[in-house]
Amino acid sequence: MSTQQKAQTDGAAAKRVTVLGCGGWGTALALLLNGRGHHVAIWGVEPDYVEQMRRTRLNPRYLAGVEIPEAVELASEMAECVPESDVVVAATPTVYMRSVCRRLAPHLRPGHLVVNVAKGIEEDTLLTGSQIIADVCGEDMRIAGLYGPSHAEEVARGLPATLVATSERHELAREVQDAFMCPVFRVYTNTDVVGVELGAALKNVIAIAAGACDGLGFGDNAKSALLTRGLAEIKRLGVAMGARPETFGGLTGLGDLITTCVSPYGRNRAVGMRIARGETLEQVLADMQQVAEGVRTTRSACELASRHGVDMPITREVYAVLFGGKDPRTAMRDLMLRAPRPELDEPA
Repeated sequence: MSTQQKAQTDGAAAKRVTVLGCGGWGTALALLLNGRGHHVAIWGVEPDYVEQMRRTRLNPRYLAGVEIPEAVELASEMAECVPESDVVVAATPTVYMRSVCRRLAPHLRPGHLVVNVAKGIEEDTLLTGSQIIADVCGEDMRIAGLYGPSHAEEVARGLPATLVATSERHELAREVQDAFMCPVFRVYTNTDVVGVELGAALKNVIAIAAGACDGLGFGDNAKSALLTRGLAEIKRLGVAMGARPETFGGLTGLGDLITTCVSPYGRNRAVGMRIARGETLEQVLADMQQVAEGVRTTRSACELASRHGVDMPITREVYAVLFGGKDPRTAMRDLMLRAPRPELDEPA
């Protein structure tokens, strides 16, 4: 059964959807939305590559082996697809989000629903993807997010996945839920935007550490502890920034952390693994087709931890390995030899 057949369901009326970004995740979501019965267009920044995709109906660079249905439009000009759409899905990496939004803003109208699916934190501003959209396109825009444990390779094949739609306005989260939900793609709602977005972004930093753990051959015990303590420090920062603690036990906290730290598809895990095996960060990034969000997010996370007075020892060691040339074995040793402390923060 095809991805499109598996996505079919009765429910919300068909919408016109533009997906910004022809990376793996943007393409997979476009296929899902097409199968859901929506009219879908994918916008890509490179005209030549978009033309290649239009001609071959394939995306070999970012999602090899998956055919793009003829019903999915492919465009390299936003004017061709954005103005007539009901929903715009921002699926470009966070590092490019601001420049893409500058191109997007002139084509938006008040009724547009803009859904961010990028999982990162901008280095200079420390803003998440949805905050960048609001910063560039206007605070009055209808902005939501969609995050959770989901690899493009599996979603494109029609394998089941469960995510979270988030917005401070519950009705917008519900709109996202209605637009995306189908038999193979379950969507919950959560109005804790800070917690949802931080969990989705910061787990990429822990995934780099998990990859290093695998690359060093430290085994299951060490990796289980790393994920558990990594989630604890993500939660500490999130709560300090106003998030609800229970969010981090959900799909964009624990769920997303598990997927990105154990899956062979995880780009951030791959970064950590390759560095642990002796490659430099520059060597790793030079031959990666897609962006590993956790690399830049590590810098942002350390800055946020400093601003909010939160201790994030794993994140700090990842920073030292990536940008300070610290040996991953030494980083792991330093984590193990930290001063003894209770597992749970004692009540005041």
